[in-house]
Amino acid sequence: MSILIKGGRIIDPDTKLDQVADLLLEDGRIVKVGKNIRKKADTVLDAAGLYVMPGFIDMHVHLRDPGQTWKEDIESGSQAAACGGYTTIVAMPNTKPVMDSPDRIDYVTVKARSHSPIHVLQAGAATKGEKGQELADIAGMAAHGIPAISEDGRSVMNSRLCRDAMLEAAKCGIPFLDHCEDADLAAGGCVNEDENARAAGLPGISNAAEDAIAARDALLAAETGVHLHLCHCSTRYSAVILKLAKEAGVSISGEVCPHHFTLCSDDMVPGDTNYKMNPPLRTREDVEALKQALKEDIFEVISTDHAPHTTEEKSTTMRKAPFGIVGLETAAALTYTELVEPGILTPMQMAEKMSGNPARILKLENRGSLAEGKEADVVLLDPEAEYTIDVKKFVSRGKNSPFHGRKVKGKIVATICGGKIVYRAAREKNRSEE
Repeated sequence: MSILIKGGRIIDPDTKLDQVADLLLEDGRIVKVGKNIRKKADTVLDAAGLYVMPGFIDMHVHLRDPGQTWKEDIESGSQAAACGGYTTIVAMPNTKPVMDSPDRIDYVTVKARSHSPIHVLQAGAATKGEKGQELADIAGMAAHGIPAISEDGRSVMNSRLCRDAMLEAAKCGIPFLDHCEDADLAAGGCVNEDENARAAGLPGISNAAEDAIAARDALLAAETGVHLHLCHCSTRYSAVILKLAKEAGVSISGEVCPHHFTLCSDDMVPGDTNYKMNPPLRTREDVEALKQALKEDIFEVISTDHAPHTTEEKSTTMRKAPFGIVGLETAAALTYTELVEPGILTPMQMAEKMSGNPARILKLENRGSLAEGKEADVVLLDPEAEYTIDVKKFVSRGKNSPFHGRKVKGKIVATICGGKIVYRAAREKNRSEE
């Protein structure tokens, strides 16, 4: 099977190539990059006017499989990911049961092999049952292919146990994906602690709930030697902590989600639980600080924290509704619209943060690159295509998004994983769609 991608703007964060050229894929590999490739191929894609980037890699996805597959499962979640330009996703371990043993990791690996069009990697929990009392079998799970450990959904509040988990991850050569939230500071909160929360009579979650654990765990990472990755950063001081830790020589990285660089607490619609996520939407000052830190490459990764829930679950009060929104099918367009088009990020930085850097952090040596010999994971994005986000068109079972009805720019035209076209959208003649 061969695919020839003609005349696209090749943007490769690995080789730093940024030019109009052709890309030839054969038998699941990239075999040639260059101008005017004339070799015959089974499929030819006209990429004129399109960005051609390595397939996106999402380090932070909730697939709800096993245990809550009415919200999402491996098949629906990975298909949604393909629609969003993703060719690799990392599933978080807070499923039911929790992903804390090798046999449970195998369940996801085997199911993904037959039900997913893309690569699905399953992260392992740091502690048994994510109860924060006893280490999970980190070495055993590493032997069965986990790319990282995480206690996502909460922090390991016992500092000694967290340190032990980091030491074990360091021995296994895998990163620690860190949900930074002091449980005592955040207890009972459902929105950001600010004037909006006070006006609505809602309990808030302070910035310090995130910052305190980010600082603690940066210090633990310095001592243990693990690579620490700060998940879904939302505060201005998370950028400060990350920058200082890097300057001190700590092996550390961080991610920002599109909702945190697009929306602030002022944008919330009263009573609309699609604006409820954890960490919550912060202030405009936090949003601007996150954007600047993305621009300066303090934050190296853009992830989604894709968290599907049913309409029924979200159709309650702000206090009772579950945290989380879906993001796999909107992340690329929001990144382009909010960061690339205004000139905050270059197209190369977009490719770095959505593909190249995640591949490096997760040690996926053959992904996140368009170099010859690498895996044929490729995404084609039309930077001029405008459309309106419509949750009714989502492939994900989750429709819980605050971006319904929002006009965006930057549309995924095709996703290729392992040399196979796993998603393809029609291109409008005028390259706009309402």
